[in-house]
Amino acid sequence: MTSPARLIREPALSDVAEYAYAATVEPPARLVFTAGSCPLDAEGRTVAPGDPAGQARQVMANLETALAAAGALLTDVVKTTVYVASPRRSDLVAVWEVVRDAFGDHEPPSTLLGVAVLGYDDQLVEVEAVAAVRDGH
Repeated sequence: MTSPARLIREPALSDVAEYAYAATVEPPARLVFTAGSCPLDAEGRTVAPGDPAGQARQVMANLETALAAAGALLTDVVKTTVYVASPRRSDLVAVWEVVRDAFGDHEPPSTLLGVAVLGYDDQLVEVEAVAAVRDGH
């Protein structure tokens, strides 16, 4: 089946961003909303303390697992929000590179934010997503 999502790249907007600026979802589609994916292992421990990129790798693995449980893939994602608890732009860039690479050629619209603190001890990264799938995906 074809994806109900269509990523929109607008030539009038800068092509510096490594994502589409918008996405549409064509009916019929089922939307999947994820909670923020955190850098926790199966025992609930925060992995890679002090390492934003290491945490981002765990976050993306956990996001893939959550999406799969809902019958979706990373390629079904139509929007992400990426949170990085750091005042350093270099940390945001390091996290973004991991997130971008996890999506491969699929570049859904995304918002990248530097925030003061996240919910778990030693947590530096969190990613939430919205995906769209057709029944029978």
